[in-house]
Amino acid sequence: MDGKTLIEYLKKRLKAKSYTDLASLLGVKYAAILRWKKRRKSQITSRMMGGLISTARLSAFKESQRKTIRPIVEFFGINKELLKKSHVLFSFKDSNGTDHPYRSGLKDELEGAKGVYVFFDSRGQAIYVGKAIKQSLWREMNFAFNRKRESVQKIKRVKHPETRVQYKTSGEKSRQIIESAVPLHEIAYYFSAYEVEIGMIDELESLLIRSFANDLLNVQMGRFGQQRKKRKIKK
Repeated sequence: MDGKTLIEYLKKRLKAKSYTDLASLLGVKYAAILRWKKRRKSQITSRMMGGLISTARLSAFKESQRKTIRPIVEFFGINKELLKKSHVLFSFKDSNGTDHPYRSGLKDELEGAKGVYVFFDSRGQAIYVGKAIKQSLWREMNFAFNRKRESVQKIKRVKHPETRVQYKTSGEKSRQIIESAVPLHEIAYYFSAYEVEIGMIDELESLLIRSFANDLLNVQMGRFGQQRKKRKIKK
C-alpha cells in the first residue's frame, strides 16, 4: 500500500471531512499528511507505520480525556414551575411569555446531553446525585425532581390544616412534629449538570455518590465497573 492509498483509506475510515481534519484526528501536522501522500510503497517502513499508529493513539486518548466531562451549569438556582401536575426545574419563558435567552438555552443544552447531575439544598450541600444515559439530562432531572421516595426522603415537620378552618393557638391545639416524606422539589434549591461520555457516566455517578455517602438521599450506594462485574458473576 502506497502513502496516497493509506491516507485516503484513513480519511474514509475516520470520517474526516478534509486532510486538515484527518491531521487533527491523527495528531500530526497538515504537512505530514502531504508527505505521507507522496510516499511510495517501498518508502513506507514498519517503523513509520508504528510511529503513525502510536501518535494517533495518543491523540485519541487526549481527545477522549478532553471530552470526558463538560460542565453545562453549576449551582443554578431552582425556580420551579408547575406544569401538567408535575414540577419543572425552572421556567424558560419570560413574564411576557417569550423565551428567556439564558434559561431556554440552558434547557436546550440539558435536552441534548446525557451525563450526571447533583441537587443541592439551600445551604449548598449535596443531597442527591443522578445520571442520565437512556434519556436526556432535562427529562431525567425533572423525573427525579418529582419522584416520590417515601422510604428515604423524609424531614421533620408539622401537618397543618389545608381546609378553611379557624386557626387555634398551640395551647388549644397541639400538633406533633412527625416525619413526612417530601419530593426533591420541596427541598432542592440548586443543581449542577455535566455532560459525560456515555462509557464514563456510571463510573462518575458512583464516584460522586460514594464521595457524599453520609449526606445524600440516594437509596443505593454506587458501584464501580469492576465491582459491578464481580456482583454479576456472583449472581
